Amino acid sequence: MTEPSLEAQAEAAAADPTAASIPAGRPVARWEDLRKRVVSAVVLVAVGGAEIWLGGLSFALLVVLLTGAMVWELAKMTAPDHENTPLGLAALACASLAGAIFIEDSVATALLLVPALAIALTDRRDRRLSSLYSVAILVAGYGLVDLRMTAGTPVILWLVLIVVASDVLGYFVGRVLGGPKFWAAISPKKTWSGTVAGWVGAALVGLGFWLAGYGSPGLVALSVLIAFAGQMGDIWESWIKRRCGVKDASTLIPGHGGVLDRFDALIGALVALMLMGLVVALPLPAAG
Repeated sequence: MTEPSLEAQAEAAAADPTAASIPAGRPVARWEDLRKRVVSAVVLVAVGGAEIWLGGLSFALLVVLLTGAMVWELAKMTAPDHENTPLGLAALACASLAGAIFIEDSVATALLLVPALAIALTDRRDRRLSSLYSVAILVAGYGLVDLRMTAGTPVILWLVLIVVASDVLGYFVGRVLGGPKFWAAISPKKTWSGTVAGWVGAALVGLGFWLAGYGSPGLVALSVLIAFAGQMGDIWESWIKRRCGVKDASTLIPGHGGVLDRFDALIGALVALMLMGLVVALPLPAAG
C-alpha cells in the first residue's frame, strides 16, 4: 500500500483541525501529553485548594479573574480576527461578575447577562450559541462564590472532587478500554467506557462524603447527576471548538489547553447544581 501524498495529508488535516499529525512509522502516543497534564494539574490543585480553604475575598477575586479568562477565550475562538474586542469582553465579564457578587442587591445578578448582550451585539460566528455559553460561564462563576460563602468548604470540595474523579477516570479508562464513542460527531475521543467510569468515580466521591458524615445517601445519586452535567459541559465546549475549527480554547495551561478546557466540566456541573437548587432541596454536603 502506497503512502498518501503530502497534498492528501494536508487536505485530511484541514478537514479535521483537531486531528494530531503523526509521522509515518511512529506509533500513536496515547500518553504523550500526560506529563504536562500532571504538572499543570498539580499547580492548579495547589492554588485552587489554598483558595478554597481561604475563601473570602481572595477566592472571589480568583474566580472573577478565571471567568474573565474564559470569556476572553470564548471571544477569541468565535471572532479570531478581532484584536481588542476579546480583552474588552473579558474586562466586562470581570466587572459584571464582581458587581453581581459584591453589590448587595438581588437585582445585581442581572449583571451576569451583560457580557452575553455584548457578545450578541458584536460580529462573530454563532452569536446565539456564544452568548448562551457566556451566560453559563458567568452563572458558574457566581455559583461557585455563592456556594463557598453560604454552604462552606465541604460543598466546593465535593463538587471539585466529582469533576476531577470523572475527568481522571474517564481519561484513563477511556484510553485503556476504548470502545464505542459517546458522541463522535462532537467529541471524537470520548468513549462510553470513559463516560461510565466517570459516573462510577462520582458515585464513589458521594459515597465517601456520606460515610464520612458529610451528607446523606441521596448525595451518591446527586453526585452521578452532577458528573453527567459536567460531562455535558465538556461536550458543549467541544462542540463550540469544533464549530470554530480549533483544538484548544487557548494555550494558557500547558497540557490542558485553555482555562475553558480545564473548567468546562465545572461550568456544566455548577449550572446544573444552581438550576436544580431552584426547583428542589438538594442533599448537599454539610459539616458533620
